[in-house]
Amino acid sequence: MIRGPESFKYVWTSAKLKNEASQTSTEIYRYTTKMKCLAAWRFLFMLLILGWLFIWVMLPTKAYKDAWTPKLKQSLNSTYFREHGTNLLLLTLPVMLIAALGCVYLHFAEKSEIASYPESRAKKSHGCQLFSRKRPVLVVAPLGIVNIVELAFSAMFIVLLIWSLANYLHTSFGHLHMDKPGTKVWKLKFRSVSLRLGYIGNICWAFLFFPVTRWSSILPLVGLSSESSIKYHIWLGHISMILFAAHSIGFIVYWGMTDQMAQILEWSKTYVPNVAGLIAFLFSLPIWATSLYPIRRKMFEVFFDTHHLYILYIFFYILHVGVAYFCMILPGIFLFLIDRYIRFLQSKRRTRLISARLLPCGTTELTFSKNPGLRYNPTSTLFLNVPSISKLQWHPFTIISNSNLEPDKLSIAIKSQGSWSQKLYKQLSSNLDHLQVSTEGPYGPTSFHLLRHDAVVMISGGSGITPFISIIREIIYRSTKPNCKVPKVLLVAAFKNAADLSKLDLLLPGSITSIDVSQIQLEIEAYITGDKEHSIPTEESDNPYKPSQITTTTRWFKPSPSDLPISAVLGQNSWLWLGAIISTSFIMFLLFLGILTRYAIYPTEKRGELYHYSLKTLWDMFFVCACVFLATSVIFLFQKRTSSAPEVTQIQNLELPIPTTSPAGPLSCGVGGDDRELESLPCQPFVEATRVHFGSRPDLKRILFDIKGWDVGVVACGPRKMRHEVAKICSSGPPKNLHFESVSFTW
Repeated sequence: MIRGPESFKYVWTSAKLKNEASQTSTEIYRYTTKMKCLAAWRFLFMLLILGWLFIWVMLPTKAYKDAWTPKLKQSLNSTYFREHGTNLLLLTLPVMLIAALGCVYLHFAEKSEIASYPESRAKKSHGCQLFSRKRPVLVVAPLGIVNIVELAFSAMFIVLLIWSLANYLHTSFGHLHMDKPGTKVWKLKFRSVSLRLGYIGNICWAFLFFPVTRWSSILPLVGLSSESSIKYHIWLGHISMILFAAHSIGFIVYWGMTDQMAQILEWSKTYVPNVAGLIAFLFSLPIWATSLYPIRRKMFEVFFDTHHLYILYIFFYILHVGVAYFCMILPGIFLFLIDRYIRFLQSKRRTRLISARLLPCGTTELTFSKNPGLRYNPTSTLFLNVPSISKLQWHPFTIISNSNLEPDKLSIAIKSQGSWSQKLYKQLSSNLDHLQVSTEGPYGPTSFHLLRHDAVVMISGGSGITPFISIIREIIYRSTKPNCKVPKVLLVAAFKNAADLSKLDLLLPGSITSIDVSQIQLEIEAYITGDKEHSIPTEESDNPYKPSQITTTTRWFKPSPSDLPISAVLGQNSWLWLGAIISTSFIMFLLFLGILTRYAIYPTEKRGELYHYSLKTLWDMFFVCACVFLATSVIFLFQKRTSSAPEVTQIQNLELPIPTTSPAGPLSCGVGGDDRELESLPCQPFVEATRVHFGSRPDLKRILFDIKGWDVGVVACGPRKMRHEVAKICSSGPPKNLHFESVSFTW
């Protein structure tokens, strides 16, 4: 029997549908397998973290001191590690293992692209995080915005401190140390309390450096980045300083009561050097004083410069506590040192600056050359240094570009409001052919889940709109992908004056002309709080602004052979190379420490002599620094050698654009009236989506309560008061579909 054309068409269509179904099943199977593997990894990390925390809970107990310690010393304090052994195994090794394995996990989590398929499952996934952040439950000025996960961990940490202090005191009061015959019991207890407060401060130091490690493999596991967790560093810093101040003052008072003031200047060869602790305390005072919010906010340069005393503070602090307690806080310092040295190596490279776009509102858009292989997520930041202004100061700025839309360029926005940014604006306004700059980063979230909501509300104040520019550009990119749903977006932007409307010109990259943005469901509500309608310049009315204030100027810079595009500091597989640095440097540290102990320290102690207490600590610090510098330098130089040639070729192939001066964007001037839709933009859909309100502030409660949808993401960036107001609305209002996030880069 001969089949007709319709029969062949039917068979062909059926085969095609079966093939598509088979491919879909395969994709679902692969996706499910990847999710199961990542879930197994997360379970392993959870066990390691809980085990590490359990050791901290048991550490101050009598059971640990009387039952665990003798057995641990017998088995772990070998001829290779001595008193290092117990703390290295229980308190240092678990964190270093998490950091190294976390790098491998993050590498495969990024490669798996779990956010791209399938959409229904991706919405419920939390990516590489062990914990997902919930709605804010507490908004208090000193603490800021605290969600349920943060509140739970903060409460557990406070309980840990109280638990540790109570157990330490209970144990020590039963065995009071009589350092001077005839001392009264209450004085001995006073000394014991002062000593144990120092122990508690050491617990804070075990966590202190994790939040300031910008390139961390541990923070992403708990859904954090260095920018979002900087407040934890501030909290821990204040708590530790209060405890150390009480510890230091307590001992000074005790020595004064017992006529032992000479103890302050003692540097013992067999025990804690008191003078080292005093020096560390003196260095900590200016660091603490300048880190207080009023001083830090008004005199940032003083705070920044003074904070570099932390190097001397750490040095004398470690000398004071000795090797056993140094091992307790070693993981945080070790990982921070790796991060800091990588940043130093990256900062020595000069970055290719392509152009500077000066907006009428005083905001500057700087565009750099970027390696196409570099990927970053929205709301990421880039640290910038301009040697002609200051060789020491580094300032973080929000990245407004999108690594997919603009594969060879990276842009940041800088508001001219501080002395440093004003000097930069002045330099860029002059006729410069080339500006020497260095960069660190970019840093940001390893995954971006905000766009998985059905609708997104972005609320900004002033320069707080800059993180949202990168989010909107990400939405533009995703709208071009087939079968990719993007959420509805409402941007509520509050500006002080009409000139600030020019910031809206940054929403769409100037180089993007072929993308149809009409597919984006975007609404923009712009509020001008400081200007009335009649103060806005028009063609028919007198212009109250100078011509330079209503024009956008773009300046192009000549390339230099020494300038390179921004690229991943350790190449395309940065997470794997970071894991190699962590594991290699730590193994080297253990080897060098074991060799020194076995062939220098152990023979001395075996003869009945005491190895100098401070010399052991100096050896530890030297080995840590040497191993980190050696391992990092070798891998960095290897990556630089393999990637430098393509980068130089890229710079040489760049053509220098002709300098031009373009008028301000239609969103920044020529606005006619209150609550009117803007017109005459090249990008008509953006014009139709924008409404400007003059002389009023947004009614945030009404706006948020009117949002309809099962799942609404609310993100706020701007002044603290505004962010707190939005957080209170999301936490206390009747809608249960509002999921709040805060973007803040103010320290």
